[in-house]
Amino acid sequence: MDTSAEPSVDPSSPPSPSPFEPGRLGPLRLRNRIIKAATFEGVMRRGAVSDELIDFHVRVARGGAALTTVAYCAISKGGRVSPDTMVLRDELVPDLRRLTDGVHAEGALVAAQLGHAGLVAQGHNRRNPSIAPSRRFSPAATGVLRAATEADIDDLVGQFAAAARVAADSGFDAVELHLGHNYLLSSFLSPNLNKRRDEYGGSIENRLRFPRRVIEAIREVLPDEMALWAKFNMADGVAKGLWLDESLPMAKVLEADGQLDALELTGGSSLLNGMYFFRGDVPMKEFVAAQPKVIGWGVKLYGPKLFPKYPFEEAFFLDFARQFRAELSMPLIYLGGANERATLEQVLGEGFSFVAMARALLRDPDLPNKMAANDTDHGLCVHCNKCMATIYSGTHCVLVPEDER
Repeated sequence: MDTSAEPSVDPSSPPSPSPFEPGRLGPLRLRNRIIKAATFEGVMRRGAVSDELIDFHVRVARGGAALTTVAYCAISKGGRVSPDTMVLRDELVPDLRRLTDGVHAEGALVAAQLGHAGLVAQGHNRRNPSIAPSRRFSPAATGVLRAATEADIDDLVGQFAAAARVAADSGFDAVELHLGHNYLLSSFLSPNLNKRRDEYGGSIENRLRFPRRVIEAIREVLPDEMALWAKFNMADGVAKGLWLDESLPMAKVLEADGQLDALELTGGSSLLNGMYFFRGDVPMKEFVAAQPKVIGWGVKLYGPKLFPKYPFEEAFFLDFARQFRAELSMPLIYLGGANERATLEQVLGEGFSFVAMARALLRDPDLPNKMAANDTDHGLCVHCNKCMATIYSGTHCVLVPEDER
C-alpha cells in the first residue's frame, strides 16, 4: 500500500487531545474543548435579561458545550448595536446571576462578550450617538460618526473596566473582549478605518494603543479566577483593511503583554463585509423582509455589496489561523466552519486549545453530547444562513420547529 501521502508522526510529541477531554483556559478548567461562540441572541428587548436569553444559554450548556458566550454586551448606550442590545450595568446583576447560575447548574461555564459597536451601531441610537476612530459615514448609523477625542478614549477605557466589573459581580467565569468585525476596537486596528495622525493612529503600535489600554484596564478589575480573552480579527476581508501582514505582529504584541489568556481568531467586517465570517448562502430575501420598509429598501439596494457570496468550506479560516499558531505560543481558540468531529480533532491536533462553534450549535445544541456519545460525527447545519435574519425576533435555526427550540 502506498503510504507516501500519510503525514509522519513524531513519537516524542504528546498525543492530540480529544475534543471531549478537559482543557485549561487561564485559571479555568473547561469540561471539554468545545466553546459556544458569541451569537447575538435577539431576545434582550430594550436591553433586558429575558427568560428567553437565560433559556438560550442554559440549553447550550445542557447540550454539552464546555462554555457558552453571551453576546453582545455593550459597555454603554452609545456602544449598542441597537436599542435591544444589553448594556452591562449594575441594575442587571440580579438577572444576570439567574443566567450564570442556570449555566453553572448544567456543569458549564459562561463568558460575557464585551464591546462597543462603533461604526456598526445602528441609526436609531440618536440620543446616544456612537463614535469612530476617524470621522466617517456609517451605513448602519445612516449618518456620519465623529472621530473619538483623546478624552473620549480615556472615558471608554473606564467604561470597559466598569462593564467588566459588572460581569464579575454577575457570576461570569470569563470576559471575551470584542476586537473583531470592525466594531470600535477592531476599527482602531484597521488601516482602512483608522486615519488618525495622533498617538492612536498610523503605526501598528499606535493603532494597538487603545485596545491595549482596554485590555490592561479590564485585567486590573477582574478577579484572579476569571479568564480574559479577545476575539481578534486576522483579516477584515475588505480592500486596504487589516490583513495578516499587520495582524500577526499585533498578535505578537498582545502575547508579549501577557494580559490575555487566549485569542479567538476571526475575520470580516460587520460594517463592510458581513459574509466573510459566515460563508454559505446569502438569504437576501429574508434580510429584506426582516427590516422596516425603508431600511429594507436600503438592504435590497446595497445588500449585494455588503453581503458578497463566499462558498462554504469546512474549517474556512484554518489556513489563516495556522499562521498564528506557527508564530504564537499562547492558547488559541479556532473559529470558522467547524461542523464535523474530524474537524475538531484536526484543529486540536494542530495545536489549537479549543474550538468555537456557532451555527452548528444553533441548529443542534445537543451536538457536543451526541458527538461524545458517538451518536453522530457531524452537525446538521446546511449553511443557508437564514438564521441571520432571525436576530430581530429571537435568533434560531429556521429548520428547527418552534416547539423544539
